[in-house]
Amino acid sequence: MSNRLFEIGVVAWHFLRARGLRFRSRAALLAWQQKRIDLFLRQRLPQLPFYRAHVGAPLARLPIIDKSIMLANFDLLNNVGISLEEATATALAAEHTRDFRPHIGGVTVGLSSGTQGPRGVFMVARREQLRWAGIMLARVLDGALLRRLLFGRPLKVAFFMRANSNLYGTLASRRIAFRFYDLLGGLDQHLRSLQGQSPDILVAPARILGRIAALALEGKLQLAPRKVIAVAEVLEPDDRLRIEQAFGGPVHQLYQCTEGFLGYTCEHGVLHLNEEFVHIEPEWLDAARTRFVPIVTDFTRSTQHFIRYRLNDSLRVRAEACPCGSAALALDAVEGRCDDILWLPRADDGELAALYPDMIRHAISIATQALPDYRIAQHGDTLHIAVADNASFDGVAQAVRQAAQRQGLITPACHHVPFTDTQEHIKRRRIVCVTKPETVHA
Repeated sequence: MSNRLFEIGVVAWHFLRARGLRFRSRAALLAWQQKRIDLFLRQRLPQLPFYRAHVGAPLARLPIIDKSIMLANFDLLNNVGISLEEATATALAAEHTRDFRPHIGGVTVGLSSGTQGPRGVFMVARREQLRWAGIMLARVLDGALLRRLLFGRPLKVAFFMRANSNLYGTLASRRIAFRFYDLLGGLDQHLRSLQGQSPDILVAPARILGRIAALALEGKLQLAPRKVIAVAEVLEPDDRLRIEQAFGGPVHQLYQCTEGFLGYTCEHGVLHLNEEFVHIEPEWLDAARTRFVPIVTDFTRSTQHFIRYRLNDSLRVRAEACPCGSAALALDAVEGRCDDILWLPRADDGELAALYPDMIRHAISIATQALPDYRIAQHGDTLHIAVADNASFDGVAQAVRQAAQRQGLITPACHHVPFTDTQEHIKRRRIVCVTKPETVHA
């Protein structure tokens, strides 16, 4: 009992600290962040064999790594002596049995979804779980939910995901009734239980939220969550509209992945990077600096380390300042993987140029007719568009061509292929570049 009270106290301390970190300017935030990074590197680099030749070096001089480098050097990038084979075996056993409680010497292990290449492996010790829980609650609970947590009946949280984890379970307490819904068997099996729970906070991949919202709009579910949070997938315009119509409020987002808790939406519904705890270095994708790939350094980790870790995500910067006043960088969207970017020849010189996913999504969302679910896969010069019928194909193809023309690109050839939906526990990727086309010189 005393240990549990101690852990609740630790969560509460991190909650209050996260709420109390307010910076008057971006310069003040970055200066504070730099001090934390310098301390982190002095403490951690000597513990990690991978950085033996870099002890004492500033962050900018450390090597940039990615998933392949991290997996190849897994044993050298953690300081608890856990091998990749041991961590992977434990995580795979949990996914096979659907019992996600086992750990290795107090260290929780898990696997990424593996939508792109080999599956990533993450590890967090108990003290890191408590810190994560405090920060997460600080980001998710607005004033009304916090008052309810402290003075009302327990908060009911419904959490839909491909896999559970001891990390997520850290949120459960006498005041938070946390329920995990396993998507491996699909959504339908959980609908009765979800209705009975009637959650205050509903957390799920965007596509699952869209389907729950559709059922609510059809009168098949009666839910009134106070907060709806999309995770794990790109929040598509059609899903956002459906969810807002069903539940009468904005859709919030959490940008959480194997590499850390990277972003959250503020009370105004604007997505911010979690820069009080994670340093994110932009690798710009365009000359105008509107989109970038994040290079992540989590300076709060103490077990497995992600230092200058290059993700394969494309983030779009918000042009306007957020009214919440946060100094953390605001985003318009996490657009998806870099492999979701399509490449088409420019009309003037034939050189390949990017057609970003949000440009396509926007074109489809403003089409004159309501368009159905779709998948677009680029195979060289041709876009394979998967939809249910010819009329839908014509509508999607026209929207894509219009998006290309707006960017001064040669309109692509489009080919209709049968539509097959992905299983509900698998991340949805509507747009993907399988192979780039050859450059066409004018």
